[in-house]
Amino acid sequence: MSEAVDKKLEAVDISEILRVLPHRYPFLLIDKIINIDGDQSATGVKNVTMNEPHFTGHFPEKPVMPGVLIIEAMAQTAGAIVLLNGKESKPGLVYFMTIDNAKFRRPVVPGDQLHLNVTKLKQRGNIFRYQCVAEVDGVKVAEAEVSAMTHVRED
Repeated sequence: MSEAVDKKLEAVDISEILRVLPHRYPFLLIDKIINIDGDQSATGVKNVTMNEPHFTGHFPEKPVMPGVLIIEAMAQTAGAIVLLNGKESKPGLVYFMTIDNAKFRRPVVPGDQLHLNVTKLKQRGNIFRYQCVAEVDGVKVAEAEVSAMTHVRED
């Protein structure tokens, strides 16, 4: 069998996420990605824990994951599957472009496992647009449409 045949990814762990995304602690917001269907769709998984730095100030008496970080986790999931399915030998970069129709339905708190379902809506050249739905225990907690642009690394 030829090496030119694309391998089908179904899931990636943290080591593969670290290979393709430039984010690092405390800003890497996904722990693994499952149910990968090329760059068409996937589910990012984020284990929300009390020892994350934003909980010391948001909010000390009742910790709630900031909505902007939920959106960022959605974008990281979408960006990772775009890079995982790229044809370049070195993963490039993905730049966040837009957030549209963001809605937050219920708080995400320590102990929750956030599932970030992303589905590609369209692609034009190196610009991608994804519908994203975040769930905890099968209940929708947030949703948004995000778009991003890929950039090939030159180093």
